[in-house]
Amino acid sequence: MELVVIRHGETRANAEGRYLGALDMGLNETGWAQVDALAQALSKGAPFQRLLTSPLLRARQSADLISGALALPARVVPAFRERHVGVFEGLTQAEARSRYSELWARNITRRWAEGPPDGESLDAVIARVSSGLIALADQAQGERVLLVAHGVVAKVIRAVTTKGFADFFEWQLHNGGRLVLNIPQAQSPIRFHRPAGQD
Repeated sequence: MELVVIRHGETRANAEGRYLGALDMGLNETGWAQVDALAQALSKGAPFQRLLTSPLLRARQSADLISGALALPARVVPAFRERHVGVFEGLTQAEARSRYSELWARNITRRWAEGPPDGESLDAVIARVSSGLIALADQAQGERVLLVAHGVVAKVIRAVTTKGFADFFEWQLHNGGRLVLNIPQAQSPIRFHRPAGQD
């Protein structure tokens, strides 16, 4: 299976450098333009057999625009929603550091087994996204699949399928960007979890 992961277009929170997570915000003007350009480029390439999207509005809006260009219906897959970052959601890094200084000092968003209060740990996100990938690889063997998702989801997919976790926190897919991967069949080794001893 060839999997093309798209990060949704820009939102106002992205433009302002805010943690967005599970907040359900739509695209801004720049975001619509990013996705429109991407949709036109994708329509000129080889066809896709599936178009999947996160359930969050910014991803669904992006997928709907791409769906129109490709004449391919979009299906929502909850496993590929963005990481919930709890009390940090909606805040800039400066605001998070000021309001939650102890959590910030512990670098809480970059700990594997913990997350900000009311949020998800990275380990939980890795397990959730990996489960979605296993199911998808089983269903879509030999297909070209387009997935509209999020920054952390793209990081996880890249890490568990090809690149590992060495540059997990440095690598980033920009808004409207794409990541192209060849995913093994379900019986092949997709790593559910990060390597032990990295917390």
